[in-house]
Amino acid sequence: TGEKLQEYTNATTTSLVNARTGRWSEALLERVALPGRLFGPLSMPGTPAGTLRAQVAAQTGFNCRVVLPATHDTASAFLAAAAGEGSIVLSSGTWSLLGTELPEPITTPESLARNFTNEGGYRYRFRYLKNIMGLWMLQSIRREAGEGVTFNALEQAAREAASFPSQVDVGHSRFLAPENMGEAVRDACRETGQSVPQTLGELAACVYHSLAHSYAQSVQELSALTGREYTAVNIVGGGSRDGYLNQLTANATGLPVYAGPTEGTALGNLMVQFIAAGEYADLQAARDAIKQSFAIQEVLPQ
Repeated sequence: TGEKLQEYTNATTTSLVNARTGRWSEALLERVALPGRLFGPLSMPGTPAGTLRAQVAAQTGFNCRVVLPATHDTASAFLAAAAGEGSIVLSSGTWSLLGTELPEPITTPESLARNFTNEGGYRYRFRYLKNIMGLWMLQSIRREAGEGVTFNALEQAAREAASFPSQVDVGHSRFLAPENMGEAVRDACRETGQSVPQTLGELAACVYHSLAHSYAQSVQELSALTGREYTAVNIVGGGSRDGYLNQLTANATGLPVYAGPTEGTALGNLMVQFIAAGEYADLQAARDAIKQSFAIQEVLPQ
């Protein structure tokens, strides 16, 4: 389009946007010695960004109006969570982002200590969430197991070893980029006096149960920080396809899990486009359409 815009949801993840005003913090920019000329007005998702430049239109063979989505991927994914206002959203992929939508930020010392963040959402909503470990550990273990080991095979192996008792702290920095994830998990079990996984199934079971436990802890923290009781967990993103982790999450949290849609980020992008085009009256209407258009699996605690 040739238009340069600075989009709100992505800008908030720099920690340079004032959570109260929704604008760049001039005091903070000055303190960290960043030139103010680089920081222009922030544009919300749904803002028109012009039409295609003539050169681009000629190459593609068409022209159109361009509208800003929520350019941060998790901001778009949260839009596609259709379980309702009283729900927790878990954007599940390589990493897990667990939180909820709030009308106002929570900036207490306790919130900071528990590592929850106030990220910008659609129309100044706040994605109040915690960035915790996701499927990265399982992805690494599958890769280390060699060719031929699929995610389905890893899940089945974990199911067969479901009684394996050991768990690890998935938030520990040792699991961010180890040379060998399997060895890192074994070392953690060994150092804490627990049974050390010997088989692929035991290793996967340890990680699966550890992730579910971490989710449950984060749900308790979220409830304490917001003063709210939550009625469900809506899992969006690629991780929503992992039926075993969905069940373990329901069991650990004691809440029903609604799994899907899988392509939450792409759908959240489209929802903003549809609202801007007048196809849906508002976000709730778009979320209602998500419910009607995609198979959302309900998983009850056992």
